[in-house]
Amino acid sequence: MFFEFLRTNRVVAGILAFIRVYLGYHWMTAGWGKITGGGFDASGFIQGGIAGATGEHPSVQGWWATFLEGVALPGANVFSFMVMWGEFLVGIALILGIFTNFAALMGIIMNFAFVFSGTVSTNGQMILLTAILLVAGYNAGRFGLDRYVIPFLHQIVEKRRNNGKHIVAGSH
Repeated sequence: MFFEFLRTNRVVAGILAFIRVYLGYHWMTAGWGKITGGGFDASGFIQGGIAGATGEHPSVQGWWATFLEGVALPGANVFSFMVMWGEFLVGIALILGIFTNFAALMGIIMNFAFVFSGTVSTNGQMILLTAILLVAGYNAGRFGLDRYVIPFLHQIVEKRRNNGKHIVAGSH
């Protein structure tokens, strides 16, 4: 009952739009700062995550540190690019309400990666708010461009589906 309310109520859609824009602003400004600041390099953050897996009370789990050391650190240039542009594009998409669920999913994946790497900051709050957007589904983008884009995409998919099912009268 609560989930249905979250997914269909128009007043809730307005509240979700506020949450969506709030999160989008944080993502967009974080990404834009990295893009325009010049020289963003995730390798220091990655090395900090690896170091967080040691000691008496590690803040990073061993399996994640292994990923950071074996995959992320050697590919730090790729990860730097993905973080900068990922943050910025997730922010823009959330603010505009376009592909809201996909943007929220990508955002929550980044938040979890940051938490797994030992950073708390605002990530917990962002994870909670993003989870609400994800559960709300289409309603999270109702007062955004999804209102127009999603029905349009459904029409295209339906036309393609129907074009593949032409049956000539009298044949089986």
